[in-house]
Amino acid sequence: MSDLFSLKDKTALVTGSNTGIGQAIAVSLAKAGASVICAGRSSVDETIGLITKAGGKASSLKLDLSDPMAGKDIFDHLGPVDILVNNAGIIRRNDAVDFTEEDWDAVMDVNLKAVFFLTQAFARAVFARNGTGKVVNIASMLSFQGGIRVPSYTASKSGVAGLTKLLANEWAAKGINVNAIAPGYIETNNTEALRNDAARNKAILERIPAGRWGDAEDIGGAAVFLASPAAKYIHGAILNVDGGWLAR
Repeated sequence: MSDLFSLKDKTALVTGSNTGIGQAIAVSLAKAGASVICAGRSSVDETIGLITKAGGKASSLKLDLSDPMAGKDIFDHLGPVDILVNNAGIIRRNDAVDFTEEDWDAVMDVNLKAVFFLTQAFARAVFARNGTGKVVNIASMLSFQGGIRVPSYTASKSGVAGLTKLLANEWAAKGINVNAIAPGYIETNNTEALRNDAARNKAILERIPAGRWGDAEDIGGAAVFLASPAAKYIHGAILNVDGGWLAR
């Protein structure tokens, strides 16, 4: 049974793996046996240190997806990559009536355009070697809900959900599983301000049936599952890891 969740002899590329959810995913994949390429625009040394300390294998890749075409040729220079986790993302906040074109484009470039073209490059490499692969996209609660003051983020994450399904439709019969994880409220550096706001923290916890914020490792476990043989017949799914938030 344990082999169903083993990633032994697999190579995974995780974008935005320097901290938070991306870091947890990278460490979790490594603990499951994968060799992990930790990609980011800032240093991933901490993540590599955590993986090495746990007895895993990791390497670094400088990849700045603020240029959405930055990854279009990277698979020409790497060995075979079996798993792609599209985690890198950014957010900009402002009232919709005041939102700028610059903030719209910056978010859409990283969160959606880069995801598509990096995944396209991954698929081309997999098909060229007649291999198989797993793609795990990071969606959001805002793939399903509207949110407020984050128009480009909501649009991009709704796009990630749709793109996940489209690519699954095209590639399921060709050996590539494409799925996504939609994290709920996760305890990371990015949510520290929310957790420190007593009123917001209380309101959030009251909405979560599990009664707690998620740990980044909760997303890591979901990523291992979707990347593993246990998920071989799962295509186009968006797995909510949200403590029951959307069920409320």
